[in-house]
Amino acid sequence: MNLLIKGGRVIDPSQGIDATLDVLVENGAVKEIGAGLSAPAGVETIEASGKYVVPGLIDMHVHLRDPGLEYKEDIVSGTRAAAAGGFTSVCCMPNTKPVIDNKAVAGYIIAKARAEGFANVFPIGSITQGMGGERLSEMGELKESGCVAVSDDGKPVGNPELMRRALEYARGMGILVISHAEELALVGEGTMNEGFTSTELGLKGIPSVAEDIATAREVMLAEYTGSPIHIAHVSTRGAVRIIREAKGRGVRVTCETAPHYFTLTDDAVRGYNTNARMNPPLREAADVAAVKEGLKDGTIDCIATDHAPHHLDEKDVEFNAALNGIIGLETSLPLSLKLVDDGVLTLNQLIEKMSCNPAKIIGICRGGLKPGSAADITVIDPAAEWTVEAERLASKSKNSPFLGWSMKGAAACTILGGRVVFSGRKL
Repeated sequence: MNLLIKGGRVIDPSQGIDATLDVLVENGAVKEIGAGLSAPAGVETIEASGKYVVPGLIDMHVHLRDPGLEYKEDIVSGTRAAAAGGFTSVCCMPNTKPVIDNKAVAGYIIAKARAEGFANVFPIGSITQGMGGERLSEMGELKESGCVAVSDDGKPVGNPELMRRALEYARGMGILVISHAEELALVGEGTMNEGFTSTELGLKGIPSVAEDIATAREVMLAEYTGSPIHIAHVSTRGAVRIIREAKGRGVRVTCETAPHYFTLTDDAVRGYNTNARMNPPLREAADVAAVKEGLKDGTIDCIATDHAPHHLDEKDVEFNAALNGIIGLETSLPLSLKLVDDGVLTLNQLIEKMSCNPAKIIGICRGGLKPGSAADITVIDPAAEWTVEAERLASKSKNSPFLGWSMKGAAACTILGGRVVFSGRKL
């Protein structure tokens, strides 16, 4: 499909572009960017006046649950949700059944996404075999099979010696290590953030220092080995401070946070709302402020959703029995655009954190609109107003703390390799 996207505010931080321009797409690639471009014969025109035209959004942290847990989500439904949220590429975590720790599982995911998906899917393999925390996975095989990183996300690698070796091997293989930074000895049987709210509700708390200590360990191991490391779902003021100081020393550390960590506090748990149960847990107002400051000053490189779908039966239970996690692909963009409205980020900075930076960190040829590059493009309507309704969500699961919220901003059109996969709230 050939397209001419006309009159939008084209924003591409990778090229320093921020102007009202047209974008011509031919044969799945960006052909030209300029003012007053004419549509050749047979080219479909997309009017983008009043909208933002940006490199396709990239979410480097999602759970697609496929293979093995398709009753929660699968590659088709998960990438539908991604496209509806404006994402053209997602990286899926390895805690599937079986775990992504070999070429066969990674190959299945890539093949299914290419055949049936609505977004690019880049698998993340496990650091340890079966995510058991005992023996390293075959990282060379995982990279050769198409994995862009390794992680035991959902579980920390408890053994520091094993994590050291993982960092050293991964550096030799040229593959990124993503850490789930959590000290389980401090977590215990905790189900939410430890503080006033947990005490009032009578729920066992998880202290913020559980994340801080694990983050400090990962930073020190990266500094010692000289290997890069990425810290997932940063949620505490302590972790933000540790990463900021490490970057100042030249440590090769990057990190991400999720929209719920700069939007909600642990007050969302009141009423024992299981859709507000996640890991790491929602923190206090001071942590939310620190996460926003980390986004603003560049300490936090990316915004990722940690999209974690669960069936209703796994959430419609007592709080202590509910599984951790929320969906986020379809609410990430409007929640993140509010950072711009509130003056936390400029629009260019937001696009960097939702497209350019994730592409750089995981090493994929995306995140820009340079002529010749793949035409993965998101057209954003910043004025779109809508309400989060379970029946309108593309994800199989509906476990969102934002149900019923009024949102401003949405993907008007999602273009994958020059093909329109989402337009006007329709897939």
